[in-house]
Amino acid sequence: MRTFVLLTVASVFLMGTAAHSAEPDLKTRIGKIVAAANGEEKLLKLFRIREELSVGSDPEKKGKERVSILEPPNHWWIGKRERGPEPAKFLAWAWTLGALTDPASVVESIPEITESGKTVYGLRVSGTMDPPMDLYFDKENDRLMRIDWRKDMHRLSEWQERDGVMYPAKCIGYKKSNGKPWYFSQILELEPLSELPEELTR
Repeated sequence: MRTFVLLTVASVFLMGTAAHSAEPDLKTRIGKIVAAANGEEKLLKLFRIREELSVGSDPEKKGKERVSILEPPNHWWIGKRERGPEPAKFLAWAWTLGALTDPASVVESIPEITESGKTVYGLRVSGTMDPPMDLYFDKENDRLMRIDWRKDMHRLSEWQERDGVMYPAKCIGYKKSNGKPWYFSQILELEPLSELPEELTR
């Protein structure tokens, strides 16, 4: 009986030690992701974009331009209209890294996959969204390459820099059910904002 108790205590201790030792590794990884975006102070919170958006499976189809102001995950204005409940707000929250760095988010490592010919590592974010969202990062530069969420997969590319702010200028969304694209988004201009324009209300 004494041996069983000692083994049980030792097992619990080792499990606790392993969990504790894994936590700093995850924090370090998130820290590298944020550093690759030029630091937390450069993460987008409120910003304006001019975007060309094409909905459909034809990559040659000319998209329509629109100007939006975003404050993810809660707000996205097109003109003066707030979009209301809209999953795209959470996608924007993901690529701006807000979902990953929010203290209320639960982040865990998931298995590596191959994306665009590269081995990428994955992090799953839950607690602040339902269902959980899977984010995949380039192992070479810690930049976000892909988001898997709900029934879609989103590939991000053509990272650019504006006033020290990093952002993916291109995103293509695919349906997981058939692997076909269903939208193409190109950010033509991006401007970080320090305050909400007067004509808009939260």
